[in-house]
Amino acid sequence: MIAVTLYTKQDCSLCEKALRDLKALQETIPHNLALVDIEHDRDLKQAFGHRVPVLQVGPYTLEAPFDRKKIHMTLAAARDRQTQLGDDPKFQQRKTRGASVSFVDRAGHWLSRRYLVLLNLLLFLYVGLPFLAPVLMNAGYPQAARPIYSLYGAVCHQLAFRSWFLFGEQPVYPRAVAGVEGFQTFEQATGIDEEGVSSLLDARSFIGNEQVGYKVAFCQRDVAIYGGMLIFGLIFAATRRRMRSLHWILWILIGCLPIALDGFSQLFSQIPGFDFVAFRESTPLLRTLTGFLFGFTTAWFGFPLLEESMTETRVIVATKKVRLTTNNPKSS
Repeated sequence: MIAVTLYTKQDCSLCEKALRDLKALQETIPHNLALVDIEHDRDLKQAFGHRVPVLQVGPYTLEAPFDRKKIHMTLAAARDRQTQLGDDPKFQQRKTRGASVSFVDRAGHWLSRRYLVLLNLLLFLYVGLPFLAPVLMNAGYPQAARPIYSLYGAVCHQLAFRSWFLFGEQPVYPRAVAGVEGFQTFEQATGIDEEGVSSLLDARSFIGNEQVGYKVAFCQRDVAIYGGMLIFGLIFAATRRRMRSLHWILWILIGCLPIALDGFSQLFSQIPGFDFVAFRESTPLLRTLTGFLFGFTTAWFGFPLLEESMTETRVIVATKKVRLTTNNPKSS
């Protein structure tokens, strides 16, 4: 028999009419009807609060306003579909899964409620651990710090002249070609030549010393990217996940384009023999600004979309629970 779910709320005339129409159609197209009062569940109320009555018949959904004719057509479509699928094993498996709340359902529901806390915690650890490395170096625990540098060295270039430094004379030691005034250059502070392949390897392996300080295990741009994502994640949590996704055009214009222009123009300009772009070295300010814009807008674009998916999971499981625990399924 067809499973039908009607999402309702108190003092809803359209809900009452939909219920009368379903009762009238019971003899024509028999069905098992479950009434779900959305006001008894926060997730259901959030999902359907301004849309009830909502009628779900198998894979088909009707939202108000709808009349008896539309209900009849939807019931008939679901009945025909069920008849056609018949004993199809996959269809039977779906029916079986829908008749109980499984471990996977419970685990998915748990994750859908707590994913943002977990995601923000992971981002905090991911962007915070690189700062622990210079703290350990300064405290005299290089053996504890070096694994952190090695771990992040797999995902970041860790060039010292593009990294932040702690506990030293300056927070940054840019290359001379960057033209940053008021700071010692990397070569002046360390004696390491800024040109050539070997100098890049030296700049990558250079961690620091007591005079210049110790570098953060993430470069300036990566710190800004993941820091921006974390900041948006905290704002998203503070607004109770109600912010809408940033339009993809704004994400490209504000988030992607600046970091692409800054990063690729620097990269291409420093390729030997590539003369189409004038040689340039980005500055700590530009790396931080473009990285932050990319990270913040990427999270703004993606987190609300993830929330939509998680909300759908919560609604599915909540509906299952209500259907299975309701004491008054309406079948006549």
